[in-house]
Amino acid sequence: MTMIICILMGFLFAATDVVAAPAAYTAVDGDSLEFGTRRIRLDGIDAPEFVQVCYDADNREYPCGVDALHYLENLLKGAEVRCDCAESKDKYDREVCECFADDVSLNKTMVFTGYAVTYRSDKYVADEQNAKEHKRGIWRGKFMRPALFRALERMQNKDAAEKLSAAPKS
Repeated sequence: MTMIICILMGFLFAATDVVAAPAAYTAVDGDSLEFGTRRIRLDGIDAPEFVQVCYDADNREYPCGVDALHYLENLLKGAEVRCDCAESKDKYDREVCECFADDVSLNKTMVFTGYAVTYRSDKYVADEQNAKEHKRGIWRGKFMRPALFRALERMQNKDAAEKLSAAPKS
């Protein structure tokens, strides 16, 4: 009987460990993370949008937004992640943070490796310059800055919506 109770207690504790395991940070795109319901924007950087394409040195198109996401995902794999966040949130209600994977700054690394550019901050300018000089990531060819890409997307969507609303009703 004692043996059965010990086995049942072992199953109970094993199940508790599985349930109590912390949720992992996941990359949403090249400059955003999620941790459960928590949404985080990496401060001071801007990565290509998921649907954005860039051009390599031979002028071949490649999915730089997808590449940025995959690079950030690889930085997160098996790492202990912590984030130092500002008190205020961005316009999309995300926390704005510098995040670290095993004490390596994700923000700085994304810019230094050329998978992101600086954004509304001078903090990573030297890292961006280094990536540019060494033609790493998006700097190996041609690309549109992500903020400009988003602005053009918004304009195209607005124009398309206006054309639809102005079209004669049948």
